[in-house]
Amino acid sequence: MTLHQLLPETRGVLAEREIGTITDDTRKVTAGDIFVAIKGKHFDGHSVAADMLIKGAALVVTEQSLGLERELTVGNTRAFYSEMASRYYGRPTRSLTLVGVTGTNGKSTFVTLLRHILSENGIKCGSIGTISVNTGEKEYEARLTTPEPMELYRYFREMADSGATHCAIEASSQALSQHRLANERFHTAVFTNLTQDHLDWHGTMNEYFLAKRSLFDMCDNAVLNTDDKYGRNIADYLADKNVTTVACSNKKQRGYFAADITSCGAAMKFTLTSEQEQRSYPVTLPLPGEYNVSNAVLAVAAAVTLGVTAQNAADALLSLKGVPGRSEVLYNEKFTVIRDYAHTEDALIKFISSVKPTTTGKVILVFGAAGERDKGKRAAMGRTAAHLADFSVVTSDNPRFENEDDIIAEVAVGLDEAGGKYTRERDRRKAIQFALSVATDGDLVLLCGKGHETYQVIGADYLPFDEKEIVKNLIWGVGGEVPI
Repeated sequence: MTLHQLLPETRGVLAEREIGTITDDTRKVTAGDIFVAIKGKHFDGHSVAADMLIKGAALVVTEQSLGLERELTVGNTRAFYSEMASRYYGRPTRSLTLVGVTGTNGKSTFVTLLRHILSENGIKCGSIGTISVNTGEKEYEARLTTPEPMELYRYFREMADSGATHCAIEASSQALSQHRLANERFHTAVFTNLTQDHLDWHGTMNEYFLAKRSLFDMCDNAVLNTDDKYGRNIADYLADKNVTTVACSNKKQRGYFAADITSCGAAMKFTLTSEQEQRSYPVTLPLPGEYNVSNAVLAVAAAVTLGVTAQNAADALLSLKGVPGRSEVLYNEKFTVIRDYAHTEDALIKFISSVKPTTTGKVILVFGAAGERDKGKRAAMGRTAAHLADFSVVTSDNPRFENEDDIIAEVAVGLDEAGGKYTRERDRRKAIQFALSVATDGDLVLLCGKGHETYQVIGADYLPFDEKEIVKNLIWGVGGEVPI
């Protein structure tokens, strides 16, 4: 691709030339690339724009003119980065019907449920989210909930080329605030819930909420969980325009309501009522927890906006095979081991409360808090553990560059305040081994925070760490391990 093909606005201003890729990472710039100068919290790309030209960049994109020889100045470099990525890959989303979901918890489950419903109804759907990226033909490991622009649009391109007609994507608050999706129009936008998280990035709950709400400025239809006060706020903000509401506790609905919710082991049964159709449907969901009922009803409602009948959408849920790392049972014989991605106070409450009634023994919780993330939630997570678990093993999550012992100490403050019983073990593998070693008949061992992840982030390194494999090795002695 040439510079003028990508950026017609440079014709007559800059000489034509072949370009390589587009990046905002100074380490990745090579001859012929376009460098996007982004002003971040700790580094301003404008400060090295001139150096990138010396390095061989074909162009630098800036927000304020630096008087450089090969420079394009735009109003917002983050938003323009996404626009260039879309152009670079031939505007692939023009061939895709986009469904975006945002909220603190439940996004990955929603995306998995919606893709399953559409697939069962003959609609080829790709997905992008925390668990993985599925382009319709291939599946990739995810590192970010919503990828950076060039990676994101490469996935969109692959979906379109594979014949996918729809894409369900998790829209993280960081991605929304960084305008990674700024140039898109969503057929349907979905809201799950909002609880404290990512305040290290947003600063306040209001700023966090406004980032989430911005998705609904880019959609034609909205599906909202109005059991959540922030969902009701968005409904008011949208003034009822193409809004479908979903609830499990508030019957005053214009959309869908789940009632008669009962737990049946690892499944949930409920009655789904459509106010618009004045009809009810019995539903069996092969996932535990009332919070997953909410995710399921959101998926059904979103599918209806895409032309699937409520009956067919609800029926499709029965064949679901589970969601990786979400209430996933790893062992269920002498005792039970379940892993889940729960990494906030609210997620821990919902997850532990949903599975606790299934055990006749103790609840043994293994969890930690992520490094370089919202520190304000750590003590609250500790208090939750004290209230809901019989015993906790506080360990590392993804410490990144933070001191692991300091993170554990901040979590322990909440445990101490609430009188929780616990021990500390920095090494997460040893923490799991300890929990398994003390578990007895009927106990429930819960591994929280990592979920589907097959790595642990320590410093800048992504080190192999798959709890599914670790539990298998520890229990059955695979790979030279000693069975517990």
